[in-house]
Amino acid sequence: MAAPTAEVTMRWTEALKFEGGAPGRPAILVDGDSKAATSPVELLLLAAATCTAADVVIILQKQRVKLVALEVAMVGTRRETPPRRYTAIAFHFTIRGEGAEETKARHAIDLSLEKYCSVVASLAPDISISYDVTVA
Repeated sequence: MAAPTAEVTMRWTEALKFEGGAPGRPAILVDGDSKAATSPVELLLLAAATCTAADVVIILQKQRVKLVALEVAMVGTRRETPPRRYTAIAFHFTIRGEGAEETKARHAIDLSLEKYCSVVASLAPDISISYDVTVA
């Protein structure tokens, strides 16, 4: 059996603006100058946030939490010299729902960050990953 793959295409539009995405799906705009759209490094944070959030939704639903809201805010710290890669990423989760409690939320987040989120698992292992959570 062949290993699972992912495929995207992109095209340059002008300046440092590009559009792309998975074949057959709507394209997204990416701006290397961060003026007209989200930048590539910001998209990396967004990918980690949505990957983790998807895991957390599934795990909380299995814990019988009736989720009403889930928000993830992130701060990425980058090196000052090239390559300006992330050295630390901090997640802040805000969770609201019937049956939501901090213990369940932390368990779901830990499982995602340590086991299930393929985006976080694909990051360099020396990036410091941290999080906090508010259960409203």
